[in-house]
Amino acid sequence: MTSPYDRNQEYILEDDRVLLRPLKESDIDHLLTFAINEPDTWFYSHLSAAGEDGMRKYIAEALEARAMGKEYAFIVLDKQTGQYAGSTRFYDINPAYDALQLGYTWYGKDFRGTGLNKHCKFLLLQFAFETLNMLRVEFRADARNERSIAAMKSIGCVPEGILRSNMPLQSGGRRDSIILSILKDEWEASVKDSLKSKL
Repeated sequence: MTSPYDRNQEYILEDDRVLLRPLKESDIDHLLTFAINEPDTWFYSHLSAAGEDGMRKYIAEALEARAMGKEYAFIVLDKQTGQYAGSTRFYDINPAYDALQLGYTWYGKDFRGTGLNKHCKFLLLQFAFETLNMLRVEFRADARNERSIAAMKSIGCVPEGILRSNMPLQSGGRRDSIILSILKDEWEASVKDSLKSKL
């Protein structure tokens, strides 16, 4: 079955803790404080949004990728505080293969370790597997980023291996990337219930 993914749809994902809506150009107003005050947020990232120019470019490239059907970026609203917390997206969307990647996820420091990420991941995975009919959701991270890797494993991701020196870093040099994934049958068999119990 081919995924019904539509880049023109305004997908909104929501539960009692978090709301994810499509990223738009005017969201610079909500995210600029992180770009200016927390530039280390993107230390491990290939694509940095540090500084005002960095954030404007980050948003512009995300919107361009959505227009091409390759990515779909969300802004994250923490309903508990009423504040915008960061951003996440689907990327490398491949409806013909019923697969996509979930990543480019970042949150301001005050939102890390609060449980917000698990709510986001539950909504995104549920949407990917149950609405878009994906069979595989892949995750990648800098192999040195222990916090991110631990977070992915905690939601049920299975490590698959390391891509050596596969991408350049903003700071120079190249990084090894770890690949993890969740398959639809794993989601249905155990991952969904396990993750839901942690919310």
